[in-house]
Parts: sequence; C-alpha cells; structure tokens
Amino acid sequence: MKIGCPTEIKPQEFRVGLTPNAAQEAIAHGHEVIVQAGAGVGAGFEDADYTAAGATIIDTAEEIFASADMIAKVKEPQAGERKMLREGQLLFTYLHLAPDPDQTHDLLASGCTAIAYETVTDRNGGLPLLAPMSEVAGRLAPQVGAWTLQKANGGRGVLMGGVPGVGPAKVMVIGGGVVGTHAARIAAGMGADVTVLDRSLPRMRYLDDIYSGTFKTAYASAGNTIELARQADMIIGAVLIPGAAAPKLISRAQLSELKPGAALVDVAIDQGGCFETSKATTHQDPVYEVDGIMHYCVANMPGAVARTSTIALGNATMPFMLALADKGWKQACADDPHLKAGLNVHAGKLTYAAVGEALGIDSITADQAIAG
Repeated sequence: MKIGCPTEIKPQEFRVGLTPNAAQEAIAHGHEVIVQAGAGVGAGFEDADYTAAGATIIDTAEEIFASADMIAKVKEPQAGERKMLREGQLLFTYLHLAPDPDQTHDLLASGCTAIAYETVTDRNGGLPLLAPMSEVAGRLAPQVGAWTLQKANGGRGVLMGGVPGVGPAKVMVIGGGVVGTHAARIAAGMGADVTVLDRSLPRMRYLDDIYSGTFKTAYASAGNTIELARQADMIIGAVLIPGAAAPKLISRAQLSELKPGAALVDVAIDQGGCFETSKATTHQDPVYEVDGIMHYCVANMPGAVARTSTIALGNATMPFMLALADKGWKQACADDPHLKAGLNVHAGKLTYAAVGEALGIDSITADQAIAG
C-alpha cells in the first residue's frame, strides 16, 4: 500500500501524521511511504529523518492525495483537502464529525473510507487513539488556565498555588476520565484546591482511592455543578461522549453566577464544547470574554507541544496503521472489532450512529459497510 502523509494546514497545527519511526515500520512491512516536504518540521522531524527511514519526500499535498492509497493525518481534513479525497481512498485521522456537518457532507460526497482515531476502542472500553492526546490536553489545561487567570489576559489575577497567607485558586474539573484525571493531577500539583465532578460512582471511588488527599470528588448533579462553579476560579470542561456532541453543562445564563474573570477551559471543544458559550479558538488567539468570563477553547491544544504529542500519538496509531496497510481496511476491521468501531464513513454512507443522530443523517452499520 502507498501511505501518504501531508503537511497539516489547520492554523497553528504543528503535529504530523507519521513519525519517521512509523514510516520505517511501514516500509519494513513492504509498503511505500510518501511524506510532504516539511511535514514534520513543526514536531522537530526533518525531511532527512524521513528519507533515512526509507520514505520519499513529495513537494505538494496535491501529489500526496492524488497517489496515496491511505492518507495518515492528525487533524480533520480542511475544506481544500476534502476536495482532493477520492472514492476508494482510506483516510486515517481525527475527524470529530458530530459538531461538523460541512466536513461530514464533504467526506460523504468524496466516496472515501474514513476511520476516526477518536472512536477506535479497546477491550477495556477505552479510546486508545484519543487517550494520548487526552493526556496531553488534560495536563495542558491547568497550565493554559493559569495563564488565562492572569489579570493581563483578562482573568481574575489569581495564582494557582496562592502564597503563605493567601489561599490557592479553586479549580473545578467536570469529568473524571482521562482528560479530567490528568488535569486534576496537574492543577493539584500546582497547588490549587481541586474538585473533580463525575456521574459514575465507581469512577469516583477509583479516583478517591488513588488520589485521596490530592483532589476531592463530587457528584455531577446540576445543583452540585452550579454550586461549585460559583466558587471556582477555573473550570475545566473534560466531558466526552465518544463520537457524539458534548453536552452543555454551563449555560449562558449561568455565567452571571460565576466569579468575574473566572477562566473556562473547554477541552471538549473538538466535540462542540461543554459550555454553551464555547466557540473554537486557535493558539494564535486563544482566549475571548463573554459576560466577564474568560474562555480558552483552542481546538487542537496538543498542537502546542507538537513533538511530545506527535510521538505519543504515533506510538498509539502505528499498530492500527500497519494493520490497515497489511490487510486492507475491510479485513483489518473484520479481524478487529475495536478498529471497526473507528469506521465513520464509507463510500458515501455514514457508518457511525452517534454522528448520524447528532446531524440528522441516516447511517448504516460498520458490518454492512464491510459486507457491501
């Protein structure tokens, strides 16, 4: 199979879909790898690193899309890239289709087969290709939230850890999954007073057993959520419903009940965001204000630490990428129900029910797509 890796063109996105190590592995399996010139520079990989691994450097994205059997990316294809996708081509990347009808319709129109990193599962019910970026984003969230809290950036002017005689920032993390746990650990490590909200009692018991004394837990009822939100200097939204739009947990009306200058960090923005007033921002212009509340809603947070993120993502995606290349997508998905869960689009049909429900589009099952 010919595997193509174009340069990411989303604003301020420095990651790359294939590391030189992944390219070397694919070539060792007998595949051909083509990489766009300069694709890895933002993550600290030079063209020479790819050629040393056996890959071929190609000048333009157009050449990559025109000749590759599989496109390996990081972010969802942008409008110009979607026009270059073709029937029978395999796209392997993050998609986040539920809040993105334009992308969804373009992918359906292209006739390509698209497998989304964020809906591939594992035997424990986890999301192994989302987890490494969730870990990065979770650990970044208190860091960027602390920056947002600085008065010069519009925030309350509160230091995370306080100082002797002055209490620490109060941080509320909504969601006790991968993002929320990592966010809570880092925020607590910065000295903040941290509470994690979740609706799963087994998850809260686990967090309490492992992190008791590091941060507190609370049940995420509507009443508890707004009560703790009123006290918070920073609120980190870390709620995920796999493949579906994120629920709105704090409404526009409730902003008036928060502390002036409080920081909202919406890590769920890729799935539409979990605050009603959230809208996607970029690293170049990350923060905006609504009703005196500061919002940090960067849609590709891990792109800020591109080298760490690229290597972590490459470690997770490589086995699946090799399976797709070695067997073809139909056999690879038939052999692995967890990879099959990543199938979102095939030949003009939507194959992920949660996206169909979010966008009002009929869907078929992945099994029907494989059999077709």
